[in-house]
Amino acid sequence: MPFLIHFIEVFKLTGRQILNKVLDIYAGPLAYNRIKKQGLTPDIFDFMLGASGGPKWFTLAGLDKVIFPHFFEGRQKPLNIIGSSAGAFRFACFAQKDPLAAINRLAERYSNTQYSEKPDAAEITEKGVALLDYVIGENGAKEIVTNEVIHAHFVVARCKGLTKFESKPLQLTGLLSSASANAVNRGMLKHFYERFMFSSPLSNLKIQDPYNMPTQSVALNEKNLSKALMASGSIPIVLEGVTDIDGAPKGVYRDGGIVDYHFDLQYGPEQGLVLYPHFYSKATPGWFDKSLSYRKPRKASFDNVVMLVPSAEFVEKLPYSKIPDRKDFENMPAEQRIPYWQSVIQQSDALGEAFYSLVEKQDIADLIKPITFCA
Repeated sequence: MPFLIHFIEVFKLTGRQILNKVLDIYAGPLAYNRIKKQGLTPDIFDFMLGASGGPKWFTLAGLDKVIFPHFFEGRQKPLNIIGSSAGAFRFACFAQKDPLAAINRLAERYSNTQYSEKPDAAEITEKGVALLDYVIGENGAKEIVTNEVIHAHFVVARCKGLTKFESKPLQLTGLLSSASANAVNRGMLKHFYERFMFSSPLSNLKIQDPYNMPTQSVALNEKNLSKALMASGSIPIVLEGVTDIDGAPKGVYRDGGIVDYHFDLQYGPEQGLVLYPHFYSKATPGWFDKSLSYRKPRKASFDNVVMLVPSAEFVEKLPYSKIPDRKDFENMPAEQRIPYWQSVIQQSDALGEAFYSLVEKQDIADLIKPITFCA
């Protein structure tokens, strides 16, 4: 890989030094033991996760450019990729025939997004639909649905009660009620939302939720793929909910991160590991759990997970020493925000280079940090 050779020649760093400077790797105990025995190879993974987070994913773009087209290149056995919101957008790229071109389209168009001074939900929704049309293109939906190896799954929340209304006062009331219920017990979200998995028709994915929230599966097809993707990223209040999704029950569908923000699930029936490129060194189960320090994912959900995370040193060297987020739309004018986001995308290539070095090195057990954020 020429860019990696150039990187090493210029900076004269060992694989260990590259990792320590830009990329951290975390693993649950089952994952650690398997890597120690078999090394870090594509075949040890049966699943991959993509979290919600909007522009935060720009820090992972460089990893995506290596993992999607190179690490899993030539794979024969199925890989189930499960994403919500921005994670779903990324994985819609992964399941296309040319994932590198698709992820570049997503990064380029998303980072250049501009709105009017005070955009309403209709304007933001319209821009989101246009973004996905551009990323998926003419043949993307067919390529995703018929992909025999990369099986895509997009998480969406079907709304109940007041959360299904577009009226802001009613929707806000529903959101506050569901947030309050969630603070008591995450399982109570089932009274306000239902998890829908829009899944590859070729997959037999099974999930286990420690809170027993109801889950329905709908097969992806060329008619419903764009709407399912749009629903997965339809943030309450900010965007309009999505209705009339082919093959799904009637209702209003919103952001999958409401129920699965950073995930707290187990996957099957295969027994392989879960690869999880993530922008943080910890995971928050659902959207309403962000402010709940006591709400942590279950240990069993991360025993077989391998997390690839930008190091604190890498983040510190980003513009403004931070990971991009949705507040940048409000806090920065476009002429400031767009160059910032594009700079992060460019700098994220170092993460892809570090990961490739990790794979080449193989003897990496002593570089792995334990996952300690679970309950």
